[in-house]
Amino acid sequence: MAISTDDFVPAYPGKDVDDVVILGGGLAGLFCALKLSPRPVTIISNAPIGQGASSAWAQGGIAAAISEKDSVEKHRDDTLAAGCGICEENIVDQMTREGSERVRDLLSYGVPFDQDLEGRLQLSREAAHSHSRVVRVRGDMAGKAIMDALITAVRRTPSIRVLEGYIGESFIGEGRYVTGVLARRRGGLERMAFPAKAVVLASGGIGHLYAMTTNPGEANGHGLAMAARAGAVISDAEFVQFHPTALDVGSDPAPLATEALRGEGAILVNKAGERFMEGIHADLELAPRDIVARAIHREILEGRGAYLDCRDAIGARFKDDFPTVFAAAQSAGLDPVKDLLPVAPAEHYHMGGVLTDANGRTSLDNLWAAGEVASTGAHGANRLASNSLLEAVVFAARIAEDIQGLMPTPRSAFWDEMDAAPGLPSQRNIEERDAITVLRNTLSENVGVLRSREGLRKALADIQKAESVCVRQSIQNMMVTGKLIAAAALMREESRGGHFRTDFPDENPAMAKRSYATLKEVNALVAENLETVI
Repeated sequence: MAISTDDFVPAYPGKDVDDVVILGGGLAGLFCALKLSPRPVTIISNAPIGQGASSAWAQGGIAAAISEKDSVEKHRDDTLAAGCGICEENIVDQMTREGSERVRDLLSYGVPFDQDLEGRLQLSREAAHSHSRVVRVRGDMAGKAIMDALITAVRRTPSIRVLEGYIGESFIGEGRYVTGVLARRRGGLERMAFPAKAVVLASGGIGHLYAMTTNPGEANGHGLAMAARAGAVISDAEFVQFHPTALDVGSDPAPLATEALRGEGAILVNKAGERFMEGIHADLELAPRDIVARAIHREILEGRGAYLDCRDAIGARFKDDFPTVFAAAQSAGLDPVKDLLPVAPAEHYHMGGVLTDANGRTSLDNLWAAGEVASTGAHGANRLASNSLLEAVVFAARIAEDIQGLMPTPRSAFWDEMDAAPGLPSQRNIEERDAITVLRNTLSENVGVLRSREGLRKALADIQKAESVCVRQSIQNMMVTGKLIAAAALMREESRGGHFRTDFPDENPAMAKRSYATLKEVNALVAENLETVI
């Protein structure tokens, strides 16, 4: 990385360098900005904050050991068990211990978590949790409610400037030292430089690189590719979680049928009405997500179909208890009170990302990462349900504390107005649009629920060919992230958690460890793979 600000338009000529620039307007980015107040912070967001964030779409809630019947140790152990042997135990312990305090933070920002008549938080249980510990909002509206509250808090905080409609493309810096963000306004060609004393990457996940996903279009791996291109170490990229029960109704993104439905007793059946999770796992529909996803995938592949039956368990309560899913079903012409809901696995969450330590520091100086773009080691090979929002707020707070400790006492900031209109949607040429379609289809088909050496090698070849026609850096970034995922999956010759190889269907004890790679190493693997294919 050797990009300086000299070649680009400064975002605010004559102004001091920002204390902190945060790339991403989701939960991790907003929470970090609030925790940094009153230190001057600029948030750069691809879309209006909240609208392009996967956090806003989260239905289940946030997991935290709050109940007297629960404990931090039990939450920790459940997380470690779900992670299939490769979680960083110290990270998991710290994350679960700080959960209740972060929930109190969210309450202080006005998040209306469900409470009983005596003011106690109401808790639900989700898959692979040994206790009810998921804090929700109106059944399936936690993500939206949390984001709405944080957006309001951010808008009211004078030290936080929000620039919406800017796409991060590269980091500015010299060697391993990051000194800012290079971004392009949506719909425009001019690049703008945002120099900073500290940069926080909170750009979200990779979901929309897959044809079947529950994530918004902005979750396309840009931030992960930016860090990889700058030389950052990427960890656990092969571990992709597929939510078992996306509504299979032809929508893109696919509406999510929250796991809380199965927590309330909804069951999975095929066309014949057979409850196919019987005999597969003792926890039936509440088995770990990767197991349920593969079972559903198998039923669909073999022509029996897969459906979520909520009629007896939820019935007439559906509209009030799960309004988001109810509305999605109604839009597809289904009534979940009396109809079976067709479901299929969809890309939902990426356990891998930019390698960070316990304070969110990456392998590049002056760059921190939080949220889905980061790989803290908290999730291992398979994320425990509702731990994603927890991880985002815990490490966003830790990053804020780390930055505060490294930099001088902040000055107050009242930003001048800046034209931050999103502009027009990006105009892509036909070849780039086709390249994106190739990328999404090959990841779903060859780097999806089931993987093999043949399919992964094909994916790498297809992505490399698609990348050759891409002009915009933002589209090239999508291709880079696709290669990182496929290459990591090719190198892990075993099955573990969210990564299942049909040619290596068992866990290999010798591979019970995290994976690490740089883009340089991945490009070398791709070149070797192409020579073999040719």
